[in-house]
Amino acid sequence: MPVLADKVAVITGGSSGIGFATARAFLDEGAQVFITGRRKDALDAAVTELGSGVTGVVCDVSVPSELDALYQAVRAQAGRIDVLVANAGIGTAAPLGEVTEEVIDSLFATNVKGTILTFQQALPHLNTGASVVLTGSTAATRPDEGLEVYGSSKAAVRSLARGWARGSRARGFRVNVVSPGGTRTPGLLELLPADVLKQAEEAIPLGRLAEPAEIAAVTTFLASDAASYVNGAEFFADGGYAQV
Repeated sequence: MPVLADKVAVITGGSSGIGFATARAFLDEGAQVFITGRRKDALDAAVTELGSGVTGVVCDVSVPSELDALYQAVRAQAGRIDVLVANAGIGTAAPLGEVTEEVIDSLFATNVKGTILTFQQALPHLNTGASVVLTGSTAATRPDEGLEVYGSSKAAVRSLARGWARGSRARGFRVNVVSPGGTRTPGLLELLPADVLKQAEEAIPLGRLAEPAEIAAVTTFLASDAASYVNGAEFFADGGYAQV
């Protein structure tokens, strides 16, 4: 039997990359899936490619009214949320000395404020025993040059998960973090030049970047009942980059 059969899942930032791969994995495991994205054209294309069982809702996670509309749609169509994946995030390289106020504001608006609002506004809709998975990053513990501000935003995500997990007994949910290393997503491939990506691969003990589906597999485990006693944890899927 599929491990997510009859579960309702919401994945923010599901138009491409890790979020899209997670949506595909969840669908394969029997879930009813809602994905969000800020760009309607990209979201529509993702929904078309994923096929039946998925609904797309245009949503910027840093805007409370758009999150309210998302959750109202989920409630109307599915009645509850069993799995929430707060995955929407952005990455910007900004070396010390070149960090602008705009970079700081945009990173923290999406990665931190957006994660907080995504979870907080989902609370009334979470089913008892719900699994909440936040997308972190190895940059939170091993930030490469230029990714210090991005890494600090993801360190905040890890801290939020620790605090929120303490509410599990009273509220009946689990909160965990998946922290990917370098992954072949459109965002990373557009952010870094080919020579930098090659250097990144050489620094990873496994000798390669991750595929989005490999990250999605970890999230699928945490979403499933097989992880029913896993709470407040951080799962690294980084080929060993931040571990050794």
